[in-house]
Amino acid sequence: MSVIETPRLSLREITTGDAEFVFALMNEPAYHQHIGDRGIRTLENARTYILEKFTLSYARFGFGLYLVELKEGKIPVGICGLVKRDALLNPDIGFAFLQEHWSRGFAFEAACAALDYGFGTLGLKTVLGITSPANQASIRLLEKLGLQYQRMIRVPPNDRDSMLFSIEAEMAEVGA
Repeated sequence: MSVIETPRLSLREITTGDAEFVFALMNEPAYHQHIGDRGIRTLENARTYILEKFTLSYARFGFGLYLVELKEGKIPVGICGLVKRDALLNPDIGFAFLQEHWSRGFAFEAACAALDYGFGTLGLKTVLGITSPANQASIRLLEKLGLQYQRMIRVPPNDRDSMLFSIEAEMAEVGA
């Protein structure tokens, strides 16, 4: 069942039935480089990760990262949604897409919808964005979404500097 819909995409909760996709996505070189190695080496690792991270987030916060599927053919292309991290006061927008689906506007379309959902449906006042300084594509996307750079931070479990961005609800074009 979809949580969020756009003209081309459907965003839904990730289940253990999506383990193959999660395994593939989290083992792409760009994922390791820019997001981090989550230690997903087997399908069982992927299932456990889904239960311990995604499913727990839905239960605890009422939101999380969602599977992004093309409406036509129900083909999974990435993940996108909101993440509540213990180290940060506000949720952050997260996204990752299989490299074969880059440069088609899917990340922007899904992230816009996720922000609208966060500000509109969930009533969030602030949404953050976090990315590696080397991830120019993510920096451009966060800026295109209207998030503004704030400062450098370190967010566990990554032991490296990350750029922190933010956007306030009143600055977002909710429903645009």
